[in-house]
Amino acid sequence: MTSPIPGPFGLDEGRLAELVDTFYARVRRDDQIGPLFNAAVEDWDEHLDRLTRFWSAVMLTSGRYKGSPMTAHRRHVAAITPAMFDRWLAIWSEVTEELMPAPAAAALQAKAANIAESLKLGLFFRLPPGATATA
Repeated sequence: MTSPIPGPFGLDEGRLAELVDTFYARVRRDDQIGPLFNAAVEDWDEHLDRLTRFWSAVMLTSGRYKGSPMTAHRRHVAAITPAMFDRWLAIWSEVTEELMPAPAAAALQAKAANIAESLKLGLFFRLPPGATATA
């Protein structure tokens, strides 16, 4: 499904699909995080489509993504380290800078940084059940 009118920063479904495809092609070849992704993803075509819908929902507010990124990542928490998110962000920055105009790249990078931080907090820094945070 292609957006008839570009969203913020000239983004549309086609540009997001190209970004996701290019990014994950690079992720799959990466020595640090590629093995995790290649082991975790059974159907890359379906995964890329889901991630394009995710970024469409995030950047275009399309409502196309229905899912829980935290649940998906929690299934693989034993294989994930916080440093992997840094590598993911570094590759994301490279690809967004290559494919997108500077304002779009910056917006995509800021969203990705927020998402990565949220996932890291949810996966690695959760309080045990019944515990309360103190200031």
